Formats: sequence, structure tokens, C-alpha cells
Amino acid sequence: MYDFEYQRPADVGQAVAAGGGDARYLAGGQSLVQSMKLRLASASTLVDLSGIKGLTGIERSGSSVVIGAMSRHAEVARSQVVREAIPALADLAGGIGDQMVRNMGTIGGSIANADPAACYPAAVLGLGATVKTDRRSIAGDDFFTDLFTTALEPGELIVSVSFTVPQRAAYVKFKQPASRFAMVGVMVSQGAGGVRVAVTGVRSHVFRVPEMEQALARDFRPEAIAGARIDPAGCNSDLHGSAEYRAAMVTVMARRAVEKALAG
Repeated sequence: MYDFEYQRPADVGQAVAAGGGDARYLAGGQSLVQSMKLRLASASTLVDLSGIKGLTGIERSGSSVVIGAMSRHAEVARSQVVREAIPALADLAGGIGDQMVRNMGTIGGSIANADPAACYPAAVLGLGATVKTDRRSIAGDDFFTDLFTTALEPGELIVSVSFTVPQRAAYVKFKQPASRFAMVGVMVSQGAGGVRVAVTGVRSHVFRVPEMEQALARDFRPEAIAGARIDPAGCNSDLHGSAEYRAAMVTVMARRAVEKALAG
């Protein structure tokens, strides 16, 4: 690990002031610290966000559930507010990593890191979420732009994430057994804004599937998307699964997600 300065600000203003240059925000550290230990990443300053109380908390606000950026995965998974309003989101959070990861990792950290196989990005797109930062609100559809890349500007800090409560939704993933990251993960939702199908683990970043969304808008049943196919071009390929395999599994996981949403 390379040398760095450590800061633990007391509020968002102090955190943003300390976040210039090549400083990095520490929001749980389940990915960043490991990368730094292996010298795959470095930072002149680590700005620890764990002391900022205003970044935690989960509440229902009208037709949305608002989750503070520093809320842990375990907190989201067991939150009565989330379980009652969006059980699919609680289910997703409860399946991230292992218990230690869920006790330390945060929703804001996961979203900002934008790992191509992370689960939360599928919820952001699949539930039409809005990411609120210290300076603006970013629609979920505009947030993830490429591999480990988001619309966040240098020093911009995620404050909270607002999820619209759907009529029904479900998340299903085919996980890599060791890491529990999604080889293929699909969030399907139906609500006032229509049907959304978001896929993680398959390409460089999470994406929606318009063909499936249109079919399910006409007929929200697994059979409606039985013939849908994802083009393997541009899909991830590694020792765990080829691009063709991942592409084929999108339809399988999407159908299971629809079945789960209907059963819920």
C-alpha cells in the first residue's frame, strides 16, 4: 500500500473540501482498501465518511424510499421501511457478498465504485432511482457511463439515493460462487413509470433491455420474453462464463425475476 493522508470530516462540507485532487472518499472500503493493499489504486488522501451522521438513514418520502449514502448493505436488507415498500431492494441488499461485506459496505460506495458485476446498479436502473449528490440530482439512467465510470465529477459526493416504489419488482442473480458478485443479475419492476429491466454482470456497466420492457408492458408474464435474445457482442467473457453464456442467461434470469415479482 502506498502512503496516504487520512482525514475523517464531521460534515459534508468538510468532506467535499478535503476531496480535491486525487483524494478518494472512503465509504466502507470493501473495494477501495483491497485495491490499495495490492497497489492497484492509490490516493494522496483518504477521506473517511463514516463520521458524517447526515449520510445515514432510511425513510419513506411520498412515493419514494430515500436511503442515505453511508447506509450499510445489512441496514438496507433488514430495514422495515425497505422491506415493506420495496422488498426486492431488501432482498438484493441481503444477497451482497458475505456478512462482513454487508456490515461494512455502503450503498453510496457501491454505486460510486460502479463495479460491472455489482448488484446495486441494477436496482438504480431497474427501479428508476435518482442519485443525489452534494451539488445536484442525477437520474439513474444517466449515472453509469462505462467500466468503473459514472457521471460523478471529481470531488462530487453522493448524499443519498431515492428509489421510486414500484407496484411489484424482483431481483434475481446467477452469482459467482466465491465472490457472490453477479455473473448475471436482473432487476425487473413494474410501476407508474412503466416496466424496467436492468442487467448487471454482463457488460462493462449496467444496462436496460428495451425489447423485454416493451414485451412485459404488453403482457407481464415470463412467457412474454421467452424469445428475447441479447447480442453477445460486447458482453463480458472470462473463465467463469463466455459472452455467449452470459447473453443467454439474461433471458433465463429475467424470466425468473418476472416469476418472482408475480409471486411476491
